[in-house]
Amino acid sequence: MTAIAPIRTEADYDAALARIDELIDAPEGSPEYEELNAIAEVVERYEDMHHPIGPPTPLGVILYHMDQQGLCERDLVPCLGDEATVVAVLAGERPLTLPMMRALHERLGIPADVLLRAPA
Repeated sequence: MTAIAPIRTEADYDAALARIDELIDAPEGSPEYEELNAIAEVVERYEDMHHPIGPPTPLGVILYHMDQQGLCERDLVPCLGDEATVVAVLAGERPLTLPMMRALHERLGIPADVLLRAPA
């Protein structure tokens, strides 16, 4: 197994990602597989520090649930009101109200704490 160096720069990061691509199909238990896991841990630490992923926005979660459940804008009318309101909410032009959040939580199963989160 190659010695795993810390990632200090974006060039180091890119090199680590390239090495992961080379090792991605390594058979479990092989030295290459162990190297893959070690590099992945170093990359994860670097990403946590330099490329953090923030929490999802309420709109992002709504769009995700729509995609996952095969819903269209019309399907949100019972949760958000009329079609114009649905369009405005999905365009980010209108904020969610508490009744809308409750309906989205109850009907689509979206966690309430995510819906209550203020948009960035």
